[in-house]
Amino acid sequence: MLTALRVKNLALVESVRLDLQPGLNVITGETGAGKSILLGALSLLLGERADRKFIRDGEDACGAEALFTLNNSREIDTLLAEFGVNPCDDGQLIIRRIVKANGNSQNLVNDSSVTLQLLKQLGERLVDMHGPHDHQSLLRPAFQLELLDAYGHTEGERDAYGEVWRKKLALEERRSVLLGDTTDVEGQLDLLRYRVKEIEDAEAKEGEEEAVLQEHAIISNSQRVLELGGAVTAALLDGEGAAFDSLAAAQHSLEELARIMPEAEEWRAGARNAAAQIQELAASIASRLDKIEGDPARLEWLDQRVAIYQKLKKKYGPTVADVLATLEKSKTRLRDLETRGEQLAALEKEIAAVETELRKLGKKLREKRNEVAAKLAKAITRELKELGFAHGRFDVALREQEPQASGMDEIEFGFAPNAGEGMKPLRDIASSGEISRVMLATKAVLAGHDKIPVLIFDEIDANVGGEIGLAVGEKLAELGESHQVICITHLPQVAAKGETHFAVTKSLRDKRTITEVQLLDDESRVEEIARMLGGRDLTKVTLQHAREMLRH
Repeated sequence: MLTALRVKNLALVESVRLDLQPGLNVITGETGAGKSILLGALSLLLGERADRKFIRDGEDACGAEALFTLNNSREIDTLLAEFGVNPCDDGQLIIRRIVKANGNSQNLVNDSSVTLQLLKQLGERLVDMHGPHDHQSLLRPAFQLELLDAYGHTEGERDAYGEVWRKKLALEERRSVLLGDTTDVEGQLDLLRYRVKEIEDAEAKEGEEEAVLQEHAIISNSQRVLELGGAVTAALLDGEGAAFDSLAAAQHSLEELARIMPEAEEWRAGARNAAAQIQELAASIASRLDKIEGDPARLEWLDQRVAIYQKLKKKYGPTVADVLATLEKSKTRLRDLETRGEQLAALEKEIAAVETELRKLGKKLREKRNEVAAKLAKAITRELKELGFAHGRFDVALREQEPQASGMDEIEFGFAPNAGEGMKPLRDIASSGEISRVMLATKAVLAGHDKIPVLIFDEIDANVGGEIGLAVGEKLAELGESHQVICITHLPQVAAKGETHFAVTKSLRDKRTITEVQLLDDESRVEEIARMLGGRDLTKVTLQHAREMLRH
């Protein structure tokens, strides 16, 4: 569950903290007080793009922090490990987000810097957020199909179908490449054959160019190299005043000094080692110099290799690796053009086989969907009756279609809200109040089928009231028995059903508007419900009515 949410310098919020509880948490307050800022902060924490306009005027940064307490963090820990992030400590997951005025943002999970990609993946596993406009998604066939698949647990069948679908797309793309660009095929063949022959005849190899250039530099400057090398060996070993001779003299003096100062024996050993190293170094240099010859034939060959590499890179890429990549692409394209007919015939057979397999898997997926469609319709109908549609009926209709990415099924949610009315597509008949209740009904049905621990509803009760509002509140409270539910509401009937109640207020402090959040106790909760019932002017009647609502 979401244990705590902290927000600082975000819009009208200076600094607030919500200590949330299990069950139904309700957030109330007058319009414009800043209730949705809290959910905006949570959206930031779960991967929404940051914008500097979120920062409170006069501040250089805003931030939010969420603490989740997980009964079983195994799945989340596995995800964190994939991104190199520390696992949850005793089931606690801490997410922080800081947005700075310079446009940068800092994302932290368990004190490790992370990407927005991880935040979004965490959000998908932890929070199901339903905003005031999200009910429109219920009218989209793609979303309807996702709901049906979630209810029917068709992941296995859908994944198997999807894998073959992607294979089919890859084969069709390959076929398109072979069929494409048929102009002047003979000209392309000539060009490709020339290119392949030129690069292969050059026998270019990774790493050879650097070796050639190095050897070329040495041989073309062999006289100077030998002069400098000879000067070095003379200074080290066999020249007048050579370092080796100086160290030999030093050793002689140290030998006599050691008879007076025993510690000088260690210095003498050091001088002896240095002399040995000088001998080794001089021998190594001399050995290498002996192998250097100003061979004109070798130099000519090196000149040719340097020229070849320069020519290849000028024509086919800035590096040898690019040249070799061009060779491989050209050989592949040449092979495609030379054997296009045979490849196309083989591809057509493979595509036909994949399409057969795809239809087989699509039929299997359809059978699974057909099994659960009626069950989903019945379950949502039952929930809708509890939300005020005493005679309402819900329907899930599936029709066959040609294979698509999502399967071979076209879906249509139908709804008949009143007795005597025929079933019509949901998009044609539902008012905003009706569609909100349908969405709540689907959430209630699916709640038992998913592992997402936190459900958030922002004004799910829009455009309803009276007994219907009471039914919505009861349904949210029922969801709170299996999930943590956070609900922003304007309805006292819904607010009264909350186990934990926060009130959001807006006030002036030092000529600045600030939003504050207060956890209500029993008495202040009565006053908040009364305000929602009758406005700011509290009367004995509204206070008594509020107490009755909370009591029942």
